[in-house]
Amino acid sequence: MELTELTAVQLVEGYRTGAFDPVEATRAALARAAEIQPAVGAFVRLTADEALRRARESAERWRRGEPAGPVDGVPVTVKDLLLMRGFPTLRGSRTVDPGGPWTEDAPSVARLRESGAVFLGKTTTPEYGWKAVTDSPLSGVTRNPHDPARTAGGSSGGSAAAVALGAGPVSLGTDGGGSVRIPAAFCGVFGLKPTYGRVPLYPASAFGTLAHVGPLTRDAADAALLMDVIAVPDARDWSALGPAPGSFRAGLAGGVRGLRVAYSPSFGGQVAVRPAVASAVRHAVEGLARLGAYVEEADPDLADPVESFHTLWFSGAARLVQRFGPHQRELLDPGLAEICGLGARRSALDYLAAVDARVDLGRRMGRFHESYDLLVTPTLPLTAFEAGREVPKGSGLGRWTGWTPFTYPFNLTQQPAASVPVGTDPDGLPVGLQLVAARHRDDLVLRAAHALYEAGVAPG
Repeated sequence: MELTELTAVQLVEGYRTGAFDPVEATRAALARAAEIQPAVGAFVRLTADEALRRARESAERWRRGEPAGPVDGVPVTVKDLLLMRGFPTLRGSRTVDPGGPWTEDAPSVARLRESGAVFLGKTTTPEYGWKAVTDSPLSGVTRNPHDPARTAGGSSGGSAAAVALGAGPVSLGTDGGGSVRIPAAFCGVFGLKPTYGRVPLYPASAFGTLAHVGPLTRDAADAALLMDVIAVPDARDWSALGPAPGSFRAGLAGGVRGLRVAYSPSFGGQVAVRPAVASAVRHAVEGLARLGAYVEEADPDLADPVESFHTLWFSGAARLVQRFGPHQRELLDPGLAEICGLGARRSALDYLAAVDARVDLGRRMGRFHESYDLLVTPTLPLTAFEAGREVPKGSGLGRWTGWTPFTYPFNLTQQPAASVPVGTDPDGLPVGLQLVAARHRDDLVLRAAHALYEAGVAPG
């Protein structure tokens, strides 16, 4: 097996046994990144010199038998919304001055740095992460690794494409309305949105407490490995949770036997799901039942909260550009400029009404999880569509939220949710299944996902 095909767990084991070293793995990942970039456009920049320097330092630590942490020497990519010391974080925007100074790491990046991770580069995002596909005025269109004519999804599209194509086994993404899970589903990788605050975020997102930091990886075991490193409190995030109750990796082996699983194929008929997607997800749900879970079809009490989400999302966008001058506003993605205008017209009372609706949605989901350990849905009702578009051609939809009805509700409720690849449609495009648990039960999401990988239901 090629080094670029190995998971982070496998790489670390190879370093431990001396089968290969971090320099070899990093060279292979950098070569792969350079190879895929012209067709896919997953990167804003590669940081090859820095990566090789860190890889050589890691190799020396492994030779001494003194790794700095659980991911020492693992090639990692970072979405270009997260600060990485020494390199610009341009956020997909021509409004950001690349001159910096760039002297801080985001909390998750800092924890990876302390653990010896090797940073390959920064991955693409739509401007300020505003939409669920990845194209921007700064870096153009990021394309799907399974069909470059299709979108990779977003807003962590560069991260998902990089992982899918072997340019590093793990990546840091962000998720404000599905931005980890959507590209994970479209690209056929694993993506976890942890409980809000489990992974600290600094600087705070313009989209407030909708925004989460989470890993995109080859499988659930790699996500758990990364979570053990990045789910650590940071004083710069006033809303961060305290220390995790235990190791996420240690909790993977419990399986799903005896878990109560609610399967909601369409949110009670509210969502039109394409047949190939519905079939793949149903087959995977049957796999959970064969593994010993108690599965029944049940829908959460969840009227579509899109208007409340839009009020919070659009208001955040408006606040983001509030201090921009006319020249900066002219540089914006037209779609972003449009929602900023909509957000500026929301009143404080509109915003507080959306908060009230969010609180009530959280209450209803909390009650739902008194009866069910996990909720299973499709991640998305469709597979990847034409690249360079916010919505599928001919869909009649106005905004990206029209085709992501399964993801953004769980940013409102702040629950842990993950997308697991469970098959493909007739065009060979990946299908994702979403696992959702009650707040603070990230361990259950990872455990169930790992069981699907171990059973071969999710391709590893």
